[in-house]
Formats: sequence, structure tokens, C-alpha cells
Amino acid sequence: MGGDDQPTGPDLRAGIAESDLADGGMLAGRVGDDAVLLARRGEEIFAIGGKCTHYGGPLAQGLLVHNTVRCPWHHACFDLRTGEALRAPALNDVPRYIVERRAGRIVVGEKVEPDRAARAARSTPSQAPESVVIVGAGAAGNAAAEMLRREGYRGPITMIDDDSDAPYDRPNLSKDYLAGTAPEEWIPLHPPDFYEAQDIRIVRAAVASIDPEARTVKAGDESIPYGALLLATGAEPVRPDIPVSDGARVFTLRSLADSRAIIGAAGNARRVVVVGASFIGLEVAASLRNRAVEVDVVAPERVPLEKVMGPQLGAHIRALHESKGVRFHLERKPARIEADAVVLDDGTRLVCDFVVLGVGVRPRTALAESIGAKVDNGVFVDERLATSVPAVWAAGDIARWPDPITGDRIRVEHWVLAERHGQAAARSMLGKLDRFGEAPFFWSQHYDVVIAYVGHAVEWDDIGVDGDPGENDCTVTFRRGGRRLAIATIFRDEESLRAEVEMER
Repeated sequence: MGGDDQPTGPDLRAGIAESDLADGGMLAGRVGDDAVLLARRGEEIFAIGGKCTHYGGPLAQGLLVHNTVRCPWHHACFDLRTGEALRAPALNDVPRYIVERRAGRIVVGEKVEPDRAARAARSTPSQAPESVVIVGAGAAGNAAAEMLRREGYRGPITMIDDDSDAPYDRPNLSKDYLAGTAPEEWIPLHPPDFYEAQDIRIVRAAVASIDPEARTVKAGDESIPYGALLLATGAEPVRPDIPVSDGARVFTLRSLADSRAIIGAAGNARRVVVVGASFIGLEVAASLRNRAVEVDVVAPERVPLEKVMGPQLGAHIRALHESKGVRFHLERKPARIEADAVVLDDGTRLVCDFVVLGVGVRPRTALAESIGAKVDNGVFVDERLATSVPAVWAAGDIARWPDPITGDRIRVEHWVLAERHGQAAARSMLGKLDRFGEAPFFWSQHYDVVIAYVGHAVEWDDIGVDGDPGENDCTVTFRRGGRRLAIATIFRDEESLRAEVEMER
């Protein structure tokens, strides 16, 4: 996470020559202590806050798309006219600034802070359910609740989740927070008073049942009525069937409580075994190495992440981790976990203080099944994210939707996609969405190397590599039948953004 550096560039209060900002151009400048983005579209000139409200990415290094700008780091999108955060992962707006032309110069003046309430008051939903209940306060659920209010919905909103810490920034749990480089105050998605101010009620309980005929949700001692229901139940870590001895400390990582527990265990640990070379498993390995803990990774595949990233990037990720001291035990499985070691299927004994399981997750579809929704490797939804049950939507890790980019029905387990699903489902409930067509995006961080991935490729028949993964400068393109399905990039932010735009066209 960044964004704390002092702003650079020209003082825009003094102005710049109009000729210094070409049509389609962007310039990073400052107004006092504020970073400001100056952008031009034809004769229109815009000035908005220069740092993304997600992690502080420099918007001037992003991409202009019509009258919006996309962040180079994690592909958030902002309106150049209003500063509104249009697409996750940014949930907060940036300010806009008054721009004047004076004698051939562009001068930036007064800052206008975002006014969420005024914008919501101007927005009129074409349909409005009597109330909305959201099951799950993760990425999709939180984004949906926030978007409902932003779009002018004034009815009751209830989020139900038995995680006492939610909503929070889950990607950070395996990255900077676990590594010890991000404080816990960065983890909540909004300040504590946000939900009260937005009149969004959070019920801390597990959902016992849903009655789709009566349109009620039973949670704790309450029966909560709904006009529209969003299932955003997410996924849960897979726990492989491995014998575990008494006294062994075995962790999974999904919640803030999980991350806290691993941090606590790492405080006096010397060696850890990570089972699984998934993104979570390898990010945990990198974070624990940052805490000077020795790490062994055990995984059945020949190359880490080969099924997702291909052999070239997979080999590079392995080499990167090995250069930091991680030891890999590939094409191996744990036979048992003892109190002080993991014993592999070939008899190798890896001494350790604790174990982290990172072998993947499974969608939590039990509630959807209980109400008769169509379920097959996820909850089937249409192009508006509506399920087969009236007045019920699904979003995030559980949703399997018809993707217009690949032509397939897909399910994707990524944070940014879940947030965008939540935003889209909210608009769908209000009659403001015809079709969800945004390209899936995720990023994975390994030490100081970030891999950005756009699209979705489960199977491919061709991989093209441009550049050198070993130099941390490359683009890997995944194709099937000559059609590009996805790209992965290392430190090629603009290329990643352009691919996203082209896929969505």
C-alpha cells in the first residue's frame, strides 16, 4: 500500500501553458499538498485528485478511457468530471478541482470535495425493492450495500455475516498485513461510523434458513424480510484429508482472525511448512519470509501455479521465491502432520513450528441449494446476476455467470471481481444493469514483484511470451483457438489496462 509520498509536478495554481497538455494527455501536478491529475479530452480539461483511493496508485500513470481514468495498479476507475469512483477496487471518490483558462494558460483553483449524499439524492432507481438483505459482508456484499446507497436507494439494507470483523480488505491479509508492513488500521474497508451514516444495518449472526416464498431470512433470533436478496457467501478454505497429530498447529487463511493467528504464531517460530503452492500459499510464504521465518512449500504440481500462469511464469515465481530462501518440495504430498513436523509421502520429514494450508477454496453454495437455486460448480446467474429463484441475486466467489468476453459460463474467485459483481448486482436490483461485462482482474504480490492478470483462461492451446519474466518485464498471453482469453503482466501496467479495455469492447 502506498500513496504517502509528497506530490510532484508543477504547481497547478500557478498554471501551465495550454500547449503543455495535448488532447488525450495527462499530467501529474500539485495544488498545495495535494496530488492532482490534469487531463484533457478535446476542449474539455479536467482536474481531480491524483491518487487512487484504493492503495494510492498514481492516476497520471493510468489510462484515459473516454471521460474516465483507470488506475495503473489495480484497475479502479474514476469519473474525470466528478471524481466519482466508478469501479472497484476503489470505493471512495477523489475530489475534483475548478479549472480555468487564462490567457493561454490552464489554472487549477478551488477543490470541491465529493458529496455522496447529493449525488444519491439526484439518482432515481427505475425500480426499488421494499428492502434488501445481503448475506455476506465480504467484497461483494459490502460493495453492493455501498452501491445501493450511491444509486439513490432509500429502503432498508441489512448485511448478515457472523464474521465480527467484516467488512475488511481481504487481499491484504496474505500480503502486507501478514508481512508486517501494513498496520491493522488499514484493513477495514470503511470507518466504523460509515455504515451507521449510510443507514446500513449489519447483523452479526449466521443465516439459519431462507424462505423464498415468504421472502424472509432467519439469522440468530430474527426473521428478516426482504424485497431483494443477494447471496454473497463467498468461499471457504479446503482442508485436505491429512492425519494430524495432537499438538500440531495447523492454520488456514481466509479471515482477519486467521491472519492474526498466523502472525501470533510467527512471533516465536523458526520454520513453517506451507501446504499448497496456490496464490494464497505463496503469498503467505513471501510474507513469512519477510518476518525472517524459514519456509518449506509442499505441492503436488511440477511447476507452481502452472495451471493458472503457465510454465514460464510459474518457473519464474518459483525462482523468485527460491532466491528469497523458500524451499520447494514439488510433486509431493503430506502423508501426515505431526506436532513438530510434516512427513511427506516419500518419507521426508520437514521440521516446523506450524503449518499453513493453502490448497484452495470451495464456494459456499449450501444456502443457494437450500432454496432451490440452480447450482453446478457455483450458483448459476444470468447476465444481470439474478439466480433462478425470483428476487434472489448472487455475486462473488459463488456466482457462475455467462461471460461475454470468453463466451463461457465462468466462476472466478478474485477480490476485485467480487466487488464489481456486488456493484453490478446492486444496480441490477434497481433496474440499472442490462448485462455484467467487466473483465476479471486480479493481482498477486510476491515480495516486490506484482503480477497483474486480466481475463479468464482455464484452458488454452497457445501461450505467447513477450519480454523476459526473469527481468520482471513481460506479458504472457493465453489463447484458445486463436482468441485471446487472458494476459498476465509484470510491471507493464498500461498494457494490462489496454487489454482490459479491449476485452470489454
